[in-house]
Amino acid sequence: MAEFPTAQSARSAPPLRTGDPRVERAIQAYWRRNVRLMLLLLAIWAAAGLGAGVLFADTLSSVRIGGFPLGFWFAQQGSIVVFVLLILVYALAMNRMDRRHHEELAAGAPGLDGEERPE
Repeated sequence: MAEFPTAQSARSAPPLRTGDPRVERAIQAYWRRNVRLMLLLLAIWAAAGLGAGVLFADTLSSVRIGGFPLGFWFAQQGSIVVFVLLILVYALAMNRMDRRHHEELAAGAPGLDGEERPE
C-alpha cells in the first residue's frame, strides 16, 4: 500500500537512506535550503500582493505611473509581475542549488550524484 505524505514528512527531507552520514547531511542541508528559499519567495510575493496592493495602497497612490496611482498599479499588475520575477529567481536559484548539491554529493560519495566515475 502506498504511503501518503504526512505533515511531519512534508517538513523534513525525503526518506532517502544511503548509509553514508555525509550524504544524508548533504541531502538534509539541500532540503532545508530549498524550503527556506520557498518561504522567502512566498513572503516577498505576499508582501507585494497583499502589502503593496491592499494594505499600503493609499500611501502608494500618492505616486503616479502612466497616469494611474501606484497603489492601483500594484493591485492590478504589480503582483503578477512580481510573481513572474519570483519564478525566474526560484528557477535560477534552484539551478545553482542543484549544481552545488551535486558537487557536495560527488565530493562526499562518488557515484551517488547520478554520474558514472571513471576507475
